[in-house]
Amino acid sequence: METLLKKYIHITCVVILYWIVSIVTVFVNKTLLSGEEVKLEAPIFIAWFQCLVSSLICIVMGQLSGCFPDTFHFPMGNPFSPSIAMKVIPLSFLFAGMISFNNLCLKYVGVAFYYVGRSLTTVFNVLFTYIVLHEKTSKRCIICCLVIISGFLLGVNEEHDTGSLSVMGVLYGILASLCVALYSIHTKKVLPAVGNHIWMLSFYNNVYSSLIFIPFIIMNNEVPEVSNYEKLDSVYFWTLMVIGGLCGLAIGYVTSLQIKVTSPLTHNISGTAKACVQTILATYWYSETKSGLWWLSNSIVLMGSAGYTRVRQQEIEERSRRRNLP
Repeated sequence: METLLKKYIHITCVVILYWIVSIVTVFVNKTLLSGEEVKLEAPIFIAWFQCLVSSLICIVMGQLSGCFPDTFHFPMGNPFSPSIAMKVIPLSFLFAGMISFNNLCLKYVGVAFYYVGRSLTTVFNVLFTYIVLHEKTSKRCIICCLVIISGFLLGVNEEHDTGSLSVMGVLYGILASLCVALYSIHTKKVLPAVGNHIWMLSFYNNVYSSLIFIPFIIMNNEVPEVSNYEKLDSVYFWTLMVIGGLCGLAIGYVTSLQIKVTSPLTHNISGTAKACVQTILATYWYSETKSGLWWLSNSIVLMGSAGYTRVRQQEIEERSRRRNLP
């Protein structure tokens, strides 16, 4: 009984940790990207710095693993190995796109609308699973996707009616959702190349993205923006930047940890519930008043996402039962 209680306490602590890290990451990035205290018009530079911080943390953890192999383990590899680079760099372009479009979406839309703006990931996942993997999707899953799309469209319409709609923010949200869907599909193909080590793949992605972002920082004319930034000597600014980098790496860890101690289904349910809390917190924090239809759009997206997760779980269980039949 005591062991079971400890297990429940452990799971509860992990879920709470995931919620805290995930919500803090969104609010920190929002402050960096469009907060009045920062006012730095360099979203790609911010994404680059976060990847750089994550890469350095991985290197430090790898060194600690080498010094204390009995007490600390972190898989390390050589990101400049030609064979590894050829396999991972295409995925890293998706990783970089995912981060940059995600940040750009968050820059132009409010935290409260962010979940709706990014809600098409499931829809793109179904679409690309069919196009790339040639796997068909059930009618029930397609219905759930249509529910999500209807909630998304209602949310966009409500943002437009209140005069707070950012077309660029919505477009960046759609592109971020597209990149996330493609990234999740191609990750399955690339993981075997790094020995199925999620941490090693995260390290490679952050290193390669740190290089990929450089020409885009130059092309987006962010170099003079950063060099002329009046708060380069601000401790507050650099503290936020480092926290953003830490959060970027931490969210990957706590996501994997939550899936490990629960299940992919529970993780998705937890993520959906977290999105509800995040939306409520955002409306309170930023003193936003939303209409009943706006809240309905969020509810529709959440119900569609939860329904899709449940249908997929039932289908997986059904396939498993069929395989086990004599």
